[in-house]
Amino acid sequence: MFQKEQDVFNILFEAVSEGVIVVNNSQNVVATNISVEKMFGYGNKELIGLHINELIPKEYHAKHSGYFKGFVKQNVSRKMGLGRDLYGLRKDNTVFPLEIGLNPFEFQEKKYVMALVIDISARKRHEQQILELNTQLEEKVLKRTKELSQAVNKLQILNTELEAENIKRIEAEKNTKIALQKEIELNELKTKFLSLVSHEFKTPLSGILTSTMLLGKYKLTEQQENREKHLKTITDRVHYLNNILNDFLSIDKLETGKIKYNFSDFKLSKVLNEVVYSCNLLLKQGQKIKYPDNIDDMSLYQDEKIVELALSNLVHNAIKYSPEDTEIEIDVRQNYDKTTFDIKDKGIGIPKKDQKNIFNRYFRAENALLTQGTGIGLNIVKTHLENLGGNIKFVSEENKGTTFTITIPNKPL
Repeated sequence: MFQKEQDVFNILFEAVSEGVIVVNNSQNVVATNISVEKMFGYGNKELIGLHINELIPKEYHAKHSGYFKGFVKQNVSRKMGLGRDLYGLRKDNTVFPLEIGLNPFEFQEKKYVMALVIDISARKRHEQQILELNTQLEEKVLKRTKELSQAVNKLQILNTELEAENIKRIEAEKNTKIALQKEIELNELKTKFLSLVSHEFKTPLSGILTSTMLLGKYKLTEQQENREKHLKTITDRVHYLNNILNDFLSIDKLETGKIKYNFSDFKLSKVLNEVVYSCNLLLKQGQKIKYPDNIDDMSLYQDEKIVELALSNLVHNAIKYSPEDTEIEIDVRQNYDKTTFDIKDKGIGIPKKDQKNIFNRYFRAENALLTQGTGIGLNIVKTHLENLGGNIKFVSEENKGTTFTITIPNKPL
């Protein structure tokens, strides 16, 4: 069981573009990904077993030990080094600036710290360029001022030059601020994602382990019902984990362009019936799915599996985020060029401040954090639809419900 968890976390680590390091309570490295090995100049698994001080310049060793103990004691996820610059030490003894997000966790009654490491050398160079540009501009201002006192007739030309220089500086500062803000938001999102996915995997794995242990206690014939109950728990948990891993594989294929779409003619009624049938098994008490029954004449020449995937994802979300005794409504419209699907629910809705990020990978709205999920599905659906010439949009109001609308061409563009 430990090996399975290790394999799962290895897959997760390698799916993250930034460096990931896990250290134990003795500050020894117990897990890494390829990104952090390349960042620090080490070979495959060469970091395993090293003390974390091997990756820190010597002048910071004494203080770092105290920081680490204090962080483990607090046991709260946060960024490291707030208000001060942090540096890493590569294998070739070169020093580089970095940022670190820290996440404490326990596994098998042992404490660990997972760090998300980002090399910010490029950003520091950019900031230095801005400082140099400001210095150069100030020097030019002084020079031009002196020249103005000597040659008034050149005032207009010099003013024009200064204005151009100032515009460049302002634009550079503006671009830097925008880039820094995006980087901050992305880093916070990825730190949040690592904590979220750790929970999403550990919970079903714990259920599988518990059911496996209990199965051994039910050996009598009359205990078959108990055995079947735990076997179903194991099957459901494995199926859930398999779906998450399939989502990660889909992301990799989409990013590397390895997706090949299979186009064919199919009836919309066939796909919709399959979606509703599978989703009916997930309905809560009193929930119902309302869908049109007059679409037998509608058909598409598209990738049938992708259309089914998109509809299943949206209907599944509508069920998951809606309370009992509510209705999920599916509407279908088709003209000569395109087909449109509306999936409407009366669920918790999406907070207005979160709506701009709802299609971002790994993002989950604030009011959905306690519900199982990884924040990958909508991103995958959006990417597939756009690849096929379609699109997805939504309208939502918190505590009143959400309507997702997907539009797809009747045949490939």
